[in-house]
Amino acid sequence: MFIAKITGSLISTQKVDSMKGQKLLVVEPYRINEDQTQMKTTGRTLVAVDTVGAGENEFVLVVQGSSARNTPETKTLPVDATIIGIVDSIHAGKQKIGMPGR
Repeated sequence: MFIAKITGSLISTQKVDSMKGQKLLVVEPYRINEDQTQMKTTGRTLVAVDTVGAGENEFVLVVQGSSARNTPETKTLPVDATIIGIVDSIHAGKQKIGMPGR
């Protein structure tokens, strides 16, 4: 599981039947910086299916691999990344970690 920021959406008019009606979002994984005060991009981008109604610029929880297919909404889908939660805040110890754009 990892934290990512939604940076866009993906539209695909031709896809397998099981993916019709699924919302696909472009996500950019983030990590906590060395001094544990801010989130920092990893420089990667991937596409994830949205199961929680997330939107652009929100931070989300993403799972990959078999975990991405281990939800009631995705058990029959050919997916490798699934958004399973929206992040409200992040804390390390007693310190709140800043999230870019929030």
